[in-house]
Amino acid sequence: MSDTAGGHRPALHHVLVLVPTYDERENLPLVVRRIRNSVPDADVLVLDDNSPDGTGEAADRLAAEDDHVHVLHRARKEGLGKAYLAGFAWGLERGYDALVEIDADGSHPPERLPVMLAAAADADVVIGSRWVRGGRIVNWPLHRKALSIGGNVYIKTLLGMPVNDATAGFRVYRADALRTIGLVGVDSYGYCFQADLTWRADRAGLRIVEVPITFVEREIGQSKMNPDIARESLRNISRWGWEYRRGQVRSIGERLVHRPKDH
Repeated sequence: MSDTAGGHRPALHHVLVLVPTYDERENLPLVVRRIRNSVPDADVLVLDDNSPDGTGEAADRLAAEDDHVHVLHRARKEGLGKAYLAGFAWGLERGYDALVEIDADGSHPPERLPVMLAAAADADVVIGSRWVRGGRIVNWPLHRKALSIGGNVYIKTLLGMPVNDATAGFRVYRADALRTIGLVGVDSYGYCFQADLTWRADRAGLRIVEVPITFVEREIGQSKMNPDIARESLRNISRWGWEYRRGQVRSIGERLVHRPKDH
């Protein structure tokens, strides 16, 4: 948890839950139903990247049956980050107070949304975390757990962030936090996108709170994670870390140079 800028924020009255999809036709109705049951007053925006399996059409049917469900059809698959950036823009333009990220495959429990939104009463960013006390993962093989834990330790150490699960994809962002972060320069579009926004939020002095969740590996469909995504994350995070540590060294050097001499 970041220790900066504590205190209560304005109440959240207008919440938008963003659900990016690509070939999630079977999972989508299930997760939308769980979201609507968990936070009945919130709206849902499905961000479909022209799924060949008909997910977009399934989303349209859900929207036709429920005024709280909306669909943003995107021309092609461009990565998780670009889908979320499009959803953020859509929500900010329409005046939502908070925007939520959640996977369509059921791995993130929508039932934790009330707790996460309550935590946003005194936070700018709330992360549904696997790697804090009370958090856990179900149905992951050992190598996946090791990769996630190792990656997050690497990020936390290299970037100096007080966040245990910087790669988590289940989040609540206050609209003002997204405006403060500034999304124009975001250049990471795979799973590295989550670490990128965490890093930006921390550098901006925003208050980040982690809420424990139980992450359940998908039962329907295939994971979108692949070696290219992992390499992009490692490359970008290493570059940010190098720039950050180089800036620290430069700052220390300048302070030493300009330190008043004793007489």
